[in-house]
Amino acid sequence: MFAYIIRRIFAAVVLLLVVSAVTFAIFFLLPRIAGETADQLAAQYVGKNPSPDAIAAVKKNLGFDQPLYTQYWNFIKGLVSGAEYKFGPDPVTCHVPCFGYSFKNHLEVWPELTKRVPITLSLAVGAAVLWLVSGVATGIVSALKPRSVFDRIAMGISLAGVSLPVFFTGALLLTVFSYEWPILDNLQYVDFSDDPLMWARNLILPWISLAFLYSALYARLTRAGMLETMSEDYIRTARAKGLAERKVVTRHGLRAALTPVITIFGMDLGLLLGGALITEQVFSLQGVGAFAVQAISDNDLPKILGVTLLAAFFIVACNLVVDLLYALVDPRVRLS
Repeated sequence: MFAYIIRRIFAAVVLLLVVSAVTFAIFFLLPRIAGETADQLAAQYVGKNPSPDAIAAVKKNLGFDQPLYTQYWNFIKGLVSGAEYKFGPDPVTCHVPCFGYSFKNHLEVWPELTKRVPITLSLAVGAAVLWLVSGVATGIVSALKPRSVFDRIAMGISLAGVSLPVFFTGALLLTVFSYEWPILDNLQYVDFSDDPLMWARNLILPWISLAFLYSALYARLTRAGMLETMSEDYIRTARAKGLAERKVVTRHGLRAALTPVITIFGMDLGLLLGGALITEQVFSLQGVGAFAVQAISDNDLPKILGVTLLAAFFIVACNLVVDLLYALVDPRVRLS
């Protein structure tokens, strides 16, 4: 078990390095291949209508005139030890971890991201709890009572949940519960440490809109897995030995059916932690997704790069947790 954990952690670290290299190549190598010069790349870091002297200063200070491998090394070194940029008489310091420095608004990217992460984290984790509990529970009951009234209604609602996009369900919830019937009006993010009740109250509609989509997928996935598992020979053997039906379902059926659920859960949660763009836009939440949309609108390359790295980290971290959970759910994985 310990060797399995070490292997997975080592693989995650290597994958993060690969992701950083690919991210750097997307933002700095591909433009060169497409014909963009160092001057054109440096022009993205200054304001509109920059002078040639300003572009030349940015190109020199940011190292765009250096070889790409040197630029990548400085990029990695900035993540672990910070960076310093010389603009004018006073140098600009980008503290550890240096996810970039926005020269358009003269702010470090990492502190700006850390302000947004709690919002996205609250949104993603709260919705994940709702869709995981409701989706798995619905799938189990539907699998144990196939073709029943509950099964048909649950799968019908699941089909609707899969079909309806978040921007529709979110706008519908806002219209009904915030405008027509102002039960949950004036929705603004409140930090959990300030007021836990207001924190939950103002996030319940975003949670429901996200959970409605994902719980539908998880219900159908769990139902399919349980139907396949409950027809296996070892399930009949467990029943023949006199085990209670509850133990047969939870210890043998559900445990085997959870493997694909854990896989997709890790991917979905990692993607949402990287920024739930549509949901944050619908409910005016200033999370990582809204930060990314604003960075793209402003064509602020350091911000876009920082969001990309943060999203990649969350996805790799969630997949690492999934690999470790595999060992708990299925002991055979430890031998692989």
